[in-house]
Amino acid sequence: MSMKLCGAPCSWGVSELDNPHLPTWEKVLSEASQAGYAGIELGPYGFLPLDISVLKPELEAANVSVIAGTIFDDLVSADNFPKLQKQVDDICALISQLPQPKMEGKEAHRSPYLVIIDFGHDERDFAAGHPDKAPRLSKEDWDRMILHIKSLAEQAKTYGVRPVIHPHAGGYIEFADEIADIVRDIDYETAGLCLDTGHLHYSRMDPVEMLRKYRDRLDYIHFKDIKAEVHDRVLKEHIRFFIACDEGVMCPIGEGVIEYEKIRDFLQESGYSGFITIEQERDPRELEGTLDDVRKSLEYLRSVGY
Repeated sequence: MSMKLCGAPCSWGVSELDNPHLPTWEKVLSEASQAGYAGIELGPYGFLPLDISVLKPELEAANVSVIAGTIFDDLVSADNFPKLQKQVDDICALISQLPQPKMEGKEAHRSPYLVIIDFGHDERDFAAGHPDKAPRLSKEDWDRMILHIKSLAEQAKTYGVRPVIHPHAGGYIEFADEIADIVRDIDYETAGLCLDTGHLHYSRMDPVEMLRKYRDRLDYIHFKDIKAEVHDRVLKEHIRFFIACDEGVMCPIGEGVIEYEKIRDFLQESGYSGFITIEQERDPRELEGTLDDVRKSLEYLRSVGY
């Protein structure tokens, strides 16, 4: 297959920068290189250095490319929007100048990507995975979020960076109805989709079905796997999404419930030739097995034909 398999700092437990147990960014780059990844994401804003003179030599030494940056923040609040605009400028100014891996396929939009994720609302964080219980935005708040996303997407495009919207457990773009509304309200010229198999399954959707449904909007994919018994348990608890990750709901790909051979068959049939980023959100205090786990995921996917 012509897809390239990449990694992300969340597989090393890097999801929120205020966690005191995070590994260094140098360790993440080194282990991504040792595992054999073609590329990596920047991770949370400010984790990998935004100074190109610092980051570029380290990427070259590790033989790893940065294929995406991420906005992972409150997309709804008007007061937060100026902060998001600064993040877009800082991220896109960097990634637009970094060398990108060659792609063999004919995907309409290539890297680098700006992955746009809504997060940071307690009422939705505690309702992650519960489409029947989670509160929805009012029309006024939804419309404001749509305007914010469109503006951030246009801002990214001025740098030559392709914006993609990522439905994420615990945010206000999570469930099937919200994904349908995003596709209705934001056209493909403005932004594509980055669908995540793990978040889809976590939030009660069939990953193959959703990838098929939105194939014509799909620019970029995230892969995760989920332990069924942990998933069943954490959905019965009133906890935040990343606490569920700390408790081990995510696992190396091939050890969980998601059917990656079926996903492979669909991606082959549909001619997908873009990037796939492997993730395993985890407790950063459990770093001893990180390199083994990221290798396991990569080796499993290669063993089944990715």
